[in-house]
Amino acid sequence: MRKLFYKYIAALLVAIMIQAACLQSAFALSVGEERKIGEQLLYQVRAAFPLVDDPDLVIYLRSLGKEVLEVAGLQYFDYHFYIVQSGDFNAFAAPSGLIFFYTGLIGAMESEDELVSVLAHEIGHVARRHLAGRMEKGKLVSAASLAVALAALALGGGAATQALLTGSLAAGQSATLHYSRKHEEEADLMAYGWMKEMGRHPEGQEKMLETMRRVSRYRSDKLPQYLLTHPNPEFRLNYVQSLMVVDQEDLVDFESTDDLEFLRFKYRIMSSSDGAERLREYLVSQMTDSRLDAKEKLMAKYGLSQVERRLNNYARSEILLDQVIAAIPDWSILKTDRGVLLFEAGRVEEARVILAKAFSENPKDMYAAYNLARVNMALGNLNEAENLFRVVSYDLPQYAKVYFELGKIATAKKEEVPAAIALGKYNLYEGKLKLAEFSLKQVMQHGQATEQEKNEAGRLLETIKNLQEK
Repeated sequence: MRKLFYKYIAALLVAIMIQAACLQSAFALSVGEERKIGEQLLYQVRAAFPLVDDPDLVIYLRSLGKEVLEVAGLQYFDYHFYIVQSGDFNAFAAPSGLIFFYTGLIGAMESEDELVSVLAHEIGHVARRHLAGRMEKGKLVSAASLAVALAALALGGGAATQALLTGSLAAGQSATLHYSRKHEEEADLMAYGWMKEMGRHPEGQEKMLETMRRVSRYRSDKLPQYLLTHPNPEFRLNYVQSLMVVDQEDLVDFESTDDLEFLRFKYRIMSSSDGAERLREYLVSQMTDSRLDAKEKLMAKYGLSQVERRLNNYARSEILLDQVIAAIPDWSILKTDRGVLLFEAGRVEEARVILAKAFSENPKDMYAAYNLARVNMALGNLNEAENLFRVVSYDLPQYAKVYFELGKIATAKKEEVPAAIALGKYNLYEGKLKLAEFSLKQVMQHGQATEQEKNEAGRLLETIKNLQEK
């Protein structure tokens, strides 16, 4: 009876916490101010770090975020998810629903449920507006200066941080922007409840916290930024484990998540980072590890194919990838991977056939669309390439690379105004605001620019002005 009582209490606590996420209490910042800070922070991060924005990776992360938000209920903000190219063990939720994952943290994960647990935890912080609640508005000079302080906190140490903090009157505030024990407990409880509601075993949350505890023990001399802003991994682990003990009977029927998509996501990211030779050794060891199942070994082989591709060993990469495709013939994205590989190997016409088939079978596959557009550019089919790049830009409107390609096409077609708009968008979404402003002002001054083109440039210039406000 006592166990049943605790079980009901735990369920009630989860329900209350999730519902409370939709209720606003007194915050130092309004929703509008928080949204402005989030926008400014995004461009600080864009300017300081490259973002991993390959369409397939962004769409996969976005799909997991959507899954969490479907059970999280009504939110104040539209959420956006980003991958920062950095080996640091870090992730953070920025004001207004911006969630950033560092490649170093993703590389430390072993399952999709671990990734979802961190994603849900960060959404919990945003839903409860924890940062907004901790900020003392009277001590802040402006949204811009706070964005600088937040960016410095999120980026950790090093030259980038020093550059961001130089001259910032909000620098002293950044040291206080870590989550309290209460905030961590709230976000963990919300993530735990959401994972159960999604049918995901909270074991993923437990394993991620075990990884954090291990990192905190072995790197106690210089803790990663994630452990500084998200403290108490030992307490948090014990807390989640106590919830699992209460719920153990309910969790028996939970099925484990198929991690094929996650492992592809992870190895695609890891192979694009520095240290390809080191990753190759790791993947070879994974392929021969008797503790791993057949699927895990197969995906290690996939990862190895991506490493060989990165090292321009295209023949070896193709052999490995074909072996994976033979084992999972119905997984269409692997065939898109093959088309991309053949394109990079210079077998352009073969790549065109594969990518055209992939896109015709799934018109929502922006990974295939983007790379088919690249192939068409290489073949001189500029109109076809332009149409495909525009399709990608509608689905991924902040994908900087697509505007760079559209700019090249407009330049080749001697279309000065469209080229300047595309270049302006490319620099805007790369965080290079001055360069973006220069290109867009050229549009406003161009004698042949249409009213529609000037209106578009004007809207973008207004965005830049708001981002630069002090």
